[in-house]
Amino acid sequence: MALSELSTPPGDHAAALDPPRAYGASLGRVRVRAEPEDFCVEECLGFEPAGAGAHVLLRVRKRDANTAWVAGELARIGGCRPFEVGYAGLKDRRAVAVQWFTVPRGARGPEQWSEVRGEGFEVLEAHGHTRKLPRGALEGNRFRIRARAAPPEAQALQARLERIGAHGVPNYFGPQRFGREGGNLAHLPADPGALRPSERGFVLSAVRSLLFNAVLAERVRTGRWCELEAGDRAQLDGRGSHFAVEVADATLRERAARLEIHPSGPLWGRGEPDSEGAVRDLEKDIVSRFPAACALLEAAGMRQERRSLRLAVRELKAQIEPDGVLLQFRLTRGAYATAVLRELFVLEDYEPSST
Repeated sequence: MALSELSTPPGDHAAALDPPRAYGASLGRVRVRAEPEDFCVEECLGFEPAGAGAHVLLRVRKRDANTAWVAGELARIGGCRPFEVGYAGLKDRRAVAVQWFTVPRGARGPEQWSEVRGEGFEVLEAHGHTRKLPRGALEGNRFRIRARAAPPEAQALQARLERIGAHGVPNYFGPQRFGREGGNLAHLPADPGALRPSERGFVLSAVRSLLFNAVLAERVRTGRWCELEAGDRAQLDGRGSHFAVEVADATLRERAARLEIHPSGPLWGRGEPDSEGAVRDLEKDIVSRFPAACALLEAAGMRQERRSLRLAVRELKAQIEPDGVLLQFRLTRGAYATAVLRELFVLEDYEPSST
């Protein structure tokens, strides 16, 4: 089934794949990947290396290199199987990324790893550690992004940054999730068993993200994306925990204003969403416009989960340069830098790069 055959009006796809901005028109058009050094990201683990154990925790700098390929090279050098290499998350290829990996200790201890180099990567640190690094084992990521274009008007940029710092941005899934030109959504079978093992995870994640973006887009359109209302599930900032909002009282509104909690939206699956009342009705109405996508997720056994509708942007700074703007900020894990960038600029010829 092609993307155009998902039995939904074209406008619903546009809202999900190119969703509305929360803060109005962009401040200009920019390029963010003219060079890999224009897009720098560094993982924040949120914990210290154990210092000893059956694994070695590696801090690796990669440039214009695929995460899975680097993991394979570390497996080859360490004499282990590729699946024994752990990493917390995928990072864009066309970028400079500092991320963490684990390898079984084997014949190489931390001392033997500390100066390992390869094509497109180098080990910066090596520490003994107790266990394999699981996916998602991050506190967040720090970004340093150079947006190249004619510099924007300084006052307008500062005003937009202040609004983003105070209220956050819509927590859209970025174009990376959908693949080049939406390729992860190009062919959706009715039976998830028809998906090849290598594509199953990408396709199901993309479909789920499409539905989440569609719900969030509607709440942005109506101005209801960053305020709690009765029936919402409030999600703790940077965590998966959420709780029911029976009444959006002053205490909850104050916590939301401090970016401690956020409204959440559905990651679709079997059963009813955890929201209630008008919020649930809205969510069900939006996803009902994507019947083939819903059916695929339910057939695959996906369960209802939640994701924050709002993304807090920490440590946000900008420096205007002769050929653009240098942006720095920190995001919680699972968040996309493009969610921040698109509230400032139109990203010219942006294409998701292989991770």
